[in-house]
Amino acid sequence: MKHQVHSVLNKQIANWTVLHMKLHNYHWNVKGPHFFTLHAKFEELYNEAAAHIDELAERVLMLNGQPIATLGECLRDASVEEASGIETTEQMVETLIDDFQTLVDELREGIKTAEQAEDEATADMLLSIQRSLEKHLWMLKAFLS
Repeated sequence: MKHQVHSVLNKQIANWTVLHMKLHNYHWNVKGPHFFTLHAKFEELYNEAAAHIDELAERVLMLNGQPIATLGECLRDASVEEASGIETTEQMVETLIDDFQTLVDELREGIKTAEQAEDEATADMLLSIQRSLEKHLWMLKAFLS
């Protein structure tokens, strides 16, 4: 069961690592009338992504596992994809909504896995990330409305 928790955490490390770079891409390439709003929001989100990566990797280590730590592993294991570099501002927000929803869905499953392993600390950590993502989803969807 412990190995399943390691897998859940490593999947999240992969997703957040890809998102970290994607959010930098969006931060650097956003243009148009929403530049100031989204430029700052993307920076906030990539800083949050960096914190999640570190927290998740440290949790894997606390559980005597090995966190994935190469870009190749992250690209291989992530459910989210890299930015293409040609997204419009609207496409950037739409893609993040899709990515965040994917993560929320995976986090829900990961919480179940952690609970089955009687690992309340991991379940709590994943729930905290889920809550944050749900708030971001609400805000991004409101932005597009």
